[in-house]
Amino acid sequence: MFDQINITQIIALGLPSALVFFALGYFIRKFAAERKVKLAEAKAKEILENSKKDAESIRREAKLETKDLLYRTRTEFEKETRETRQQLSALERRLMQKEENIDRKVDILDKKERSIQSRERNIAAYEKEVARRNDELKNLIEEEKQRLQKVSGLTAEAAKKILLQRLEGEAKLEAASLIRRVEEEAKETADKKAREVVSLAIQRCAADHTIESTVSVVSLPNDEMKGRIIGREGRNIRALEIATGVDVIVDDTPEAITLSGFDLVKREIARTSLERLISDGRIHPARIEEVVAKVKQEMEATIREEGKRAAFDSGVHRLHPEEIKLLGRLKYRTSFGQNVLQHSKEVAFLLGVMASELGIDFALARRVGLLHDIGKAVDHEVEGTHAKIGADLAKKYGESELVINAVAAHHQDVEARSLLAVLVQAADAISATRPGARRETLESYVKRLEKLESIADSFKGVEKAYAIQAGREVRVIVQPNKISDAEAVVLAREIKKKVEEGLEYPGQIKVTVIRETRAIEYAK
Repeated sequence: MFDQINITQIIALGLPSALVFFALGYFIRKFAAERKVKLAEAKAKEILENSKKDAESIRREAKLETKDLLYRTRTEFEKETRETRQQLSALERRLMQKEENIDRKVDILDKKERSIQSRERNIAAYEKEVARRNDELKNLIEEEKQRLQKVSGLTAEAAKKILLQRLEGEAKLEAASLIRRVEEEAKETADKKAREVVSLAIQRCAADHTIESTVSVVSLPNDEMKGRIIGREGRNIRALEIATGVDVIVDDTPEAITLSGFDLVKREIARTSLERLISDGRIHPARIEEVVAKVKQEMEATIREEGKRAAFDSGVHRLHPEEIKLLGRLKYRTSFGQNVLQHSKEVAFLLGVMASELGIDFALARRVGLLHDIGKAVDHEVEGTHAKIGADLAKKYGESELVINAVAAHHQDVEARSLLAVLVQAADAISATRPGARRETLESYVKRLEKLESIADSFKGVEKAYAIQAGREVRVIVQPNKISDAEAVVLAREIKKKVEEGLEYPGQIKVTVIRETRAIEYAK
């Protein structure tokens, strides 16, 4: 307030009054300054007291935290110490056990070492005795060799070579003669009976033979029906292919549609369904699915009926229902173009005739013949050969061990344990290899003939080989100056073995080795 009085006001009040006001302002400012100092000192003292209190509180807290940390550290240390002591104790126990085991092993090794040392001493003594006797034998042999060389006038190597050559030649001749004699004796007793049995079985088996293909043709009333079967944007034909699982081929063939598929059951379902749709006239996706579903149900019943008919025709009774169903499925299965169900019935008839001639159980033989290829009904669904699958199915459905073995061994995958198992191989070969029973492509047929001739040509001394009778026989012409009559017999067996190992073929292949001897003279 006093600071705001200017010079003009002081002059107006007069000099004495100014001095009074100046002194009064001085004291007032001094008093204010002292008051501020006191307030500042009081505040500083208060701050100092608060600082001391805070420091004391921090010190107490730090002391408590230190005590707590020390306690936790001590507790953890004691815990770790206890655990370490326990581990050390366990380790000490294990070490003591190992030490005891080592001591026992050391004792055993000491005993073994003493035994080995004893044996070594015995062996050393035996070796010395053997060495001494070997020296004696060597001396005797050397003396005998020198004596023989003086008598014969030949060296040891020359005599050995001559002896080996003579033994080799004699062994080959004896082997060839023995083979020929054994074969002739076996043929004299077995060929006649085998020919009679097989020929009688073939004569008495008169069955219908058909060749199945992978396509079926459905006749149409007119070409307009093709458009209805295809449907708008092909929806009908797609629905039919999806429902049946076969390919429907619509081509330029007039009034006909082709169904293509490897599964004969699916192809038959598609053929029957398409014929019904054509007859009904209503062709659309919903109707197609309805007809196909109905035909599938009917096909199951047809398969069972076919199985029952095959069992009845073959005279086989008390079959498991699943076996009958599997037999029915064989009607829609082919092998090299031969219907498998028809083939199974043929084998059953042939096997029954053979069994009757040889005095074997006729009914059991028919059963084995009918069931021998039952594995082919599911061989596209199950891993393994059809013979193994068939044996597993026969075992599953309670067939006897004899039937199971015969089914498993009909392709010689396992050892035949009965005469019936051998006869089913013969009956299977007769049914499969008769003329017209099976077919193969021209390419594979030519390759098989070429491979057969190349196998025969690969042997030393062969001049030329010819595959004849549609690959059922190979005739081998040999060089007479390199192959003797006895060696020709051995060569035929060797060619037979190599053909069996390196070639796949139905039935059997006859190997004929021809050695021609020519005597030539010129009349002058």
